[in-house]
Amino acid sequence: MSDEANMAIVRRFVDEVQSKHNLDLIDQLFTDDYVNHYAGSVQPGPEGAKQFFAMVFKAFPDLHGTIHAQTAEGDKVWTRKSFRGTHLGPFMGVPATGKPIAFDVIDVFRIKGGRIAEHWGVSDMLRLMQQIGPSPVTAASS
Repeated sequence: MSDEANMAIVRRFVDEVQSKHNLDLIDQLFTDDYVNHYAGSVQPGPEGAKQFFAMVFKAFPDLHGTIHAQTAEGDKVWTRKSFRGTHLGPFMGVPATGKPIAFDVIDVFRIKGGRIAEHWGVSDMLRLMQQIGPSPVTAASS
């Protein structure tokens, strides 16, 4: 597939799954042997991705992603994006606060046969946790 076609697959994932919360689309967009190398991953495969995003969407039901930059080479797609939402459910042991959140993410996806086969990501979790409650860094500097 072309670089542009691979980037379109990732854009569709961000727009329709991460921003519109259409978990059913994961079966179409991900390979059966999909592997998420992200630290917050639950289990491999599309079911693991659904579980992970269900947990995230429960905590941030209005979560929306915006792609700021994207490039591709061969079967890899790099994306720099940000997310915004409201903390309305429990997340990583922190009960809902009703606070707005915003954080940045860098993702790398490997595309195989027109579907997402692997994912690596780095999220600004410190910034997110500082927005929803006291973090060790915030508490230590107080």
